Amino acid sequence: MKDRAKLRFALWLTASWFVMLFTHEMGHIVGGWCSGGKLVSADLIPWHLPHSLFAPDPYPLVTLWSGPILGVVVPLTVAILINRDPIWFVAHFCLLANGLYLAMAWISGDRHLDTPRLLEQGASRISIGLYCLLTIGFGYYGFRRSCIRMLGRRDSD
Repeated sequence: MKDRAKLRFALWLTASWFVMLFTHEMGHIVGGWCSGGKLVSADLIPWHLPHSLFAPDPYPLVTLWSGPILGVVVPLTVAILINRDPIWFVAHFCLLANGLYLAMAWISGDRHLDTPRLLEQGASRISIGLYCLLTIGFGYYGFRRSCIRMLGRRDSD
């Protein structure tokens, strides 16, 4: 593999990370605002663990679910509209990362992460499991295919 392909891959992977963090956390913020919450604080700095806090938050399940839902829907919508391989790479990464995040947060049990908070607010274990199964399954398949396409390209492409 040529150095240019490795660099392109690393840059798109970094961009994917930033897009995933931003769309996920903005999903929480949009969900909180739309459900009547008052944003008290937010941190969107990508090298921190982004978070937002609403008080009051009249519909915490809306706020909590909006992060992983919009964190997947927004990148997938952009990929469908633009329909270019690098944008699909980002969208598949976001799909896989959001699913893995909810699954790992569930396993860790850290009360500050989304999954334990979803469960605490009454979210169904089945809905969380289904979300994780679908996003990880489709995300893995799409991201793997996107990686192969990106890394298999010649530098002249």
